[in-house]
Amino acid sequence: MLIKVKKPCEISENLITPQENYENRRKILKAIGILGIGSVFGIDMLEGLDAKSVKINKNTYPYQTDSNYFQSPLTPYEKATTYNNFYEFGMQKEDPYHRANVLQTNPWSVVIDGEVHSPIKISLEDILKKMQLQERIYHFRCVEAWSMNIPWLGFELGDLLKLVKPKGNAKFVLFETAVQNTMPAIKNPSLGGYIKFPYKEGLRLDEANHKLTILAVGMYGKTLPNQNGAPLRLIVPWKYGFKNIKSIIRITLVEKIPVSTWTSLDSSEYGFYANVNPNVAHPRWSQASERFIGDGFGFNKIPTEMFNGYGEEVGRLYAGMDLRKNY
Repeated sequence: MLIKVKKPCEISENLITPQENYENRRKILKAIGILGIGSVFGIDMLEGLDAKSVKINKNTYPYQTDSNYFQSPLTPYEKATTYNNFYEFGMQKEDPYHRANVLQTNPWSVVIDGEVHSPIKISLEDILKKMQLQERIYHFRCVEAWSMNIPWLGFELGDLLKLVKPKGNAKFVLFETAVQNTMPAIKNPSLGGYIKFPYKEGLRLDEANHKLTILAVGMYGKTLPNQNGAPLRLIVPWKYGFKNIKSIIRITLVEKIPVSTWTSLDSSEYGFYANVNPNVAHPRWSQASERFIGDGFGFNKIPTEMFNGYGEEVGRLYAGMDLRKNY
């Protein structure tokens, strides 16, 4: 499995994905020489092509592909959208797919406040006017020891935080999800394992500002499905999946380390940092390997990489830290 490819000339376009319009888009762009120079724009640019050769998908945004971040093979779209955790809609992997249609995503606004000079409440529409969207294919690793390769569409979180001008005493970032009365686990807490919502997660400010950290608004060339955290979710590829909080409505910069949902539930199993580390086992299972969810009916067991394979980029953030203690 490839973990990272830096040179566009080395990238293989023989990706495994059942999404016909996504795959056809990439093949056509490659054929006309655009993919090779890493400047792929949104699917709307294909309007002039023969409609019989590709199905045009309007449900997306203009974007560019960042070929520096590439994983192969892709997890099929059908699996990435039907096997995930979103506890506001239930505890089983298929629950979000079947129940998240009740999530109201339009209109959507995000409050960014706390230790900042210019707090704002900004609509997603206005955010997208200010941000440069990129497609990045990241390896996604769940703390439950399964993984996927997913093409996310989003922008660097650090670019958004610049809008509010963080104060010098801002050291951490706290994220908070939407709570809507139509969510099954809000109406019936037993469906969500009696987890207290809103779901909260946090990062150090330097982690949040790292170039790999993005806020995703789409995947596989489409807007995010509700079950995958629409319309705005966090992606921190070197951390376990539970850190990648979904359906964000508030981002607060704070001075002290925030208490996240899973850390408050069981800090012995779910630490604040949650960096992918094959050398530190979960109390109930090993983290040395993972079940990759790809094409076919089974799982491919592969070794887990330190920092999920992104150690070259993020290892310096933890220089001198005891990564067993600060798990």
